Amino acid sequence: MSNNLRPHNAYAAIEAYLSVHLAKEAKRLRAETVNGGSKLVLSMDEHERVTDEFHGAKIQWISGKLVQRESKYLLELERKYYKLVFHKKYRDMVTDIYLEQVIKVGREIQMRNRKRKLYTNNGHSKTTWSHIVFEHPATFGSLAMEAAKKQEIMDDLLLFRDSKDFYARIGKAWKRGYLLYGPPGTGKSTMIAAIANLLDYDVYDLELTSVRDNIELRRLLAETLL
Repeated sequence: MSNNLRPHNAYAAIEAYLSVHLAKEAKRLRAETVNGGSKLVLSMDEHERVTDEFHGAKIQWISGKLVQRESKYLLELERKYYKLVFHKKYRDMVTDIYLEQVIKVGREIQMRNRKRKLYTNNGHSKTTWSHIVFEHPATFGSLAMEAAKKQEIMDDLLLFRDSKDFYARIGKAWKRGYLLYGPPGTGKSTMIAAIANLLDYDVYDLELTSVRDNIELRRLLAETLL
């Protein structure tokens, strides 16, 4: 499993994967929205089990919950978990390949289900980011642009989005930039919204007049990676 993925993030990614691929096999389900998402997500109830198949291996997922109380004066702590059951001959494949695939697909599902956000640094606290839900309707289908150029930009964006592993293999930073210029009303903000909607990305609106120095600018930019 990825070393830079925290346990609660891994659990959420696994839950997203199971909700799409396997949860309908369970006898009891929970339905809820996750992190302000726009879609209803199904998940397995406690002590349910479902079976997945991967490269010929049958892999069982069993949901569970631990309730801990350190003393009678403290609130109970609820810890949810999933237990994996599989034949021991598939151990290396499950731990080295299957779980990585589950996490990757689960995170992609999380991205599709969540609501995008518009972050700004010019709110009540100008030294940190604040956000609102980003609901701009612009898409590349609605942009007034030459069809060939529009398709060229879309192809470039989608190729970039799907090339993170390639960038890592060749040792280059995974980033892509477009310079938009022109007077007000020429579609710069609409283009940004269309890009965000195409890629399912959040938008950061950096107000440079609110930034005191380079140290603060670096900190704001670093926070976009968290």
